[in-house]
Amino acid sequence: MFHLLFSVIFAEMAVILLLLFKTPLRKLVIMAFDLVKRGRGPVVVKTVAGTVFVVMMSSVYNIVDITNREVDPGSINPTDQVLMARNILDPSLMGFMLFLGLMIDRLHYYIRELRLLRKTMEAAKKQSRSVDNTKNGGSSEEFNAMEAEIATLNTMIKSLESECAAKADATQAAEAEAEAMKKQSKELLLEYDRLLEDNQNLQNQLQAIEQSLPHSEGKKNM
Repeated sequence: MFHLLFSVIFAEMAVILLLLFKTPLRKLVIMAFDLVKRGRGPVVVKTVAGTVFVVMMSSVYNIVDITNREVDPGSINPTDQVLMARNILDPSLMGFMLFLGLMIDRLHYYIRELRLLRKTMEAAKKQSRSVDNTKNGGSSEEFNAMEAEIATLNTMIKSLESECAAKADATQAAEAEAEAMKKQSKELLLEYDRLLEDNQNLQNQLQAIEQSLPHSEGKKNM
């Protein structure tokens, strides 16, 4: 399970990097997402995301159940400690995976909007040039209307550019959070391995005690 979640997270991080930087692979990724968002693709994605969310909430419930269990703090079962560490890591990875998926969806959406805006701007520039070439023979009212439309488009472009800059800042924050979650996951894995080793040592000690009991009882009978 851990290997699958880490693989999905690293794949989502790679997709985010491809969407952020203008490379030949970026066009292929955008085309792939355009195909996925057609037909039944969104339904399948929402179904998978809902399933992951339900599993994550189940893990959170298990954490709360173990935490609220009325047990003497000095006699905590090592198995419960192992389960606690595993249940903390599972929902953390699932939640981060869902968050990266949402970031990929929003990045794809704003990239498409920016492309449409650039095409509109290019068309407006061409139309403005044609107006400049024929403004002596054209109507002054039409020319003024065209200038007003160009000013409106420039305002929209500035607004979208500021919005894209805000989304880029949010993406950088998400990458920083991803790095922090990666470090936390490594620490949890180390803690999980330590708990497994402690559990194995306790089992070995119990077996040794159980094996020594028959010998001691046999010596007393003699």
